[in-house]
Amino acid sequence: MTTAVHWQQRVGNQRDWVWRGWKIRYTYIRPSQSYPRTTPLILLHGFGASIGHWRHNLEVLGQNHTVYALDMLGFGASEKAPANYSIELWVEQVYEFWRTFIRQPAVLIGNSNGSLISLGAAAAHPDMVQGIVMMSLPDPSLEQEAIPPVLRPVVTSIKNIVASPWILKPVFHFVRRPNFVRRWASLAYANPEAITDELIEILAGPPQDRGSARAFSALFKAAIGVNFSPNVKAVLPTLTIPMLLIWGQKDRFVPPALASQFALYNEKLELLNLENVGHCPHDECPEQVNQAILDWMNRCLSEQLEDKSQEDDNLLTSGNPPT
Repeated sequence: MTTAVHWQQRVGNQRDWVWRGWKIRYTYIRPSQSYPRTTPLILLHGFGASIGHWRHNLEVLGQNHTVYALDMLGFGASEKAPANYSIELWVEQVYEFWRTFIRQPAVLIGNSNGSLISLGAAAAHPDMVQGIVMMSLPDPSLEQEAIPPVLRPVVTSIKNIVASPWILKPVFHFVRRPNFVRRWASLAYANPEAITDELIEILAGPPQDRGSARAFSALFKAAIGVNFSPNVKAVLPTLTIPMLLIWGQKDRFVPPALASQFALYNEKLELLNLENVGHCPHDECPEQVNQAILDWMNRCLSEQLEDKSQEDDNLLTSGNPPT
């Protein structure tokens, strides 16, 4: 997975886009040959990551599809804004990006926090989403359910104390150090060989940007909030699009046991468990994940076209022309 070409040259054509007055970094790769009617892909990184985390995926997925990746507000090369962060805010960022640059149904591919954004976008904006691929899908609402009601005010008070600036500022200056980032990566990844100097550069670079400490405070406060993200168990059963859930069986951040539990909520959810893989499957075993995504897309999108063709035939038979 190492190469002499710097990762900045392997993530496509990077551009800046102004959204609600904030600078957003995005990138795209188009197929070298013309592939009419192919489905565009949008890649959404996890908490603390960025476009660079997709450096092993963009070129491969972009051989037959137009692929976009965004740095979510507060991360990567996007502006470190002191915003009221939430999954809903990032969902609107993705949706308005889609309306500006794509305007045809896309497949959203997310890791960790990015998978929550994909799920939320599919529920809020079905016109945008043809299918979703989720890797290591967290559900922060489970934490709230696990806390007895009588203790919830106490937990909230503790969280507010931890989120105070006089605690967060020194914590931020510590956690952004490359040696700390490397330790965090050793928990996120099952394979030590995947923790390269390049990966540490990608993860540790953005927190050095101006405004990062302020954004970290806003992000942390949002992340510990009760309403930070959608309830996965409530949203999953409502979706009717194809879904692929990929989970590393050595994920130390989100319990792999949740994968089979989530699969019970929707028959359209296909589950792929990966042995000896941690929290970031797309970066730890990109060859396997890239191929799994492409195979799933070829199979599911073909089935969708067949279903649409059958619906049109039925409408013609009944005397009503298809729309």
